[in-house]
Amino acid sequence: MTQSRQSQVSLTDTPYYHCIYRCVRRAYLCGEDKYTEKSFEHRRQWVVERMHYITLLRFLILIFVPTHF
Repeated sequence: MTQSRQSQVSLTDTPYYHCIYRCVRRAYLCGEDKYTEKSFEHRRQWVVERMHYITLLRFLILIFVPTHF
């Protein structure tokens, strides 16, 4: 039986989660898909840059916004 993410994830206990490189239904984010033998390495740098950008935005929000989320 499936469960909703809301019932599986507790942000008060674990507010941070790791990103994984494989998404649902064989849609690879980066790396090599051994099933289709396609390479998605070109996405890796974009993902790293995007994560840095989002982290910077969160940091700036924490500094400059008076009420924290």
